[in-house]
Amino acid sequence: MTQHALSLFQVTSFINTHTHKSHRACAHQLVSSRTRRNSLSSVLLLMKLKQKLIHFKIVSRMRFSAVYFVLLLFVVAELEATTCFTFNKEKKLSEFKTKVHEKIQKLSAPASSSETKKSGRVLYVSEYGADPTGNEESSDGILKAVEDAFALQKGVEFVGGVNDLGGVVIDLEGGNYKISKPISFPSSGGANLVVKGGTLRASDTFPGDRHLIELWSSNSGKLETKESLNADVFKSIKAQNNAIYYEDITFRDILFDSSYRGGGIFIVDSARTRINNCFFLHFTTEGILVQQGHETFISSCFLGQHSTVGGDKGEKDFSGVAIDLASNDNAVTDVAIFSAAIGVVLRGQANILTGVHCYNKATYFGGIGILVKLAGNSLTRIDNCYLDYTGIVMEDPVQVHVTNGLFLGDANIVLKSIKGQIFGLNIVDNMFNGDPNKKVPIVKLDGEFSSIEQVVIDRNNVNGMSLRSTVGKLTASGNGTKWVADFSSVLVFPNRISHFQYSFYAQDEAKFVALSMTNVSDNVVVVESEKEAKGFVSFKVEQ
Repeated sequence: MTQHALSLFQVTSFINTHTHKSHRACAHQLVSSRTRRNSLSSVLLLMKLKQKLIHFKIVSRMRFSAVYFVLLLFVVAELEATTCFTFNKEKKLSEFKTKVHEKIQKLSAPASSSETKKSGRVLYVSEYGADPTGNEESSDGILKAVEDAFALQKGVEFVGGVNDLGGVVIDLEGGNYKISKPISFPSSGGANLVVKGGTLRASDTFPGDRHLIELWSSNSGKLETKESLNADVFKSIKAQNNAIYYEDITFRDILFDSSYRGGGIFIVDSARTRINNCFFLHFTTEGILVQQGHETFISSCFLGQHSTVGGDKGEKDFSGVAIDLASNDNAVTDVAIFSAAIGVVLRGQANILTGVHCYNKATYFGGIGILVKLAGNSLTRIDNCYLDYTGIVMEDPVQVHVTNGLFLGDANIVLKSIKGQIFGLNIVDNMFNGDPNKKVPIVKLDGEFSSIEQVVIDRNNVNGMSLRSTVGKLTASGNGTKWVADFSSVLVFPNRISHFQYSFYAQDEAKFVALSMTNVSDNVVVVESEKEAKGFVSFKVEQ
């Protein structure tokens, strides 16, 4: 006899013994229907019931059928609860097994559908067919990932109606991807996107006039490479009259290898773009080219046309531009440029360079570390930068501040005349170090300047180079009637002294001596006295 049959037999015996015959048929029917799925638990319930009956002392003396029926209902309820518990437990176990089976099937299925790729906010380019080993061409796969990223729009808008992509991430997965065409972002534009973690290398067929990544809408107009922004464009951007198509785009931890074909990254009409911890190599045009828009922040990056740590035998042949900013309000911070004809070109206003180390191509070979263009509208700050054997060239600088810099290896500052204007130029608190046999001037003029206002070149310390300043101090001594101070070897601008002061210290017996400034020309100052006197004359002049 099974455990189930034993429990049913004992319940039936209990009914026959303790219930009135008028109620037995109904009780047997209830117990039979309720205990079909019961198991060993019913035996335990019967034992529990007997214990309850003994406690209430009604096992041997039950005379009222109503009491019997109530006890019977208790039995049925206990059996039903146990049966339901067992049934629910078995049902849940069955459902769990079914879910596990379905999950295994999903995991084993290939992730080929676009729905699978869009299930999260991180898009892995290898799932789109890009080859992380670099053996196969990966342009189409990466472009498809970019397309899907721009399709994940939330409807929220950034500046000028630019669509919010919700912070979606395009993950290069640390791969090395060979591409034969630019990774161009959709012309529709977008915002709040991150591209990170891998290497992009141009193939042998990559077009030489393009860039590995391009943020350029077909609605934007590209500038000529040599063109600078004018003051009207600056005012227009500040008034938000120019369209912005990309915003809050971040490029992080990426190696851009142009393979001597074209450039690294090209950005047009973008706001608040970040290029952080990236490496740009083997470019022939520009490592980074930014046109229009504003607030592109470039930080903790390395850029070079050739892999070198300085003193390269082919340095005289270096070409290309590491960073070209034809844009406003940008910041370049903690960046090293180790090989290129020009390190940084500034064609827009209100840009700042901080902690930039340029040893791209020596001045001796015709290289330029930092070129400040936009003659007459510069508005540029160059702070705490290291010019290593290559210098700074500024065209008609207007409101330019150069401070706290280190100029090594005869690196200096050249002021180049375009229209002959200089206004609001400060070159202060810098260190210059060079070859004492050459005595290269720390500031040099290239052309003539006819309009010079508010220029301060002062408080710089010099070792092995020739000091140049807009402020001069000299002391002349003698016993006679004439004292001459020649500032031509110190002052930056020829034949220009705007302010002068002098004082006389008599070395003979105390007496008053009448003196007068008799000539100021060719940066030479002459002071004469009425009669012969012995003493010192101190001069101070400003340009």
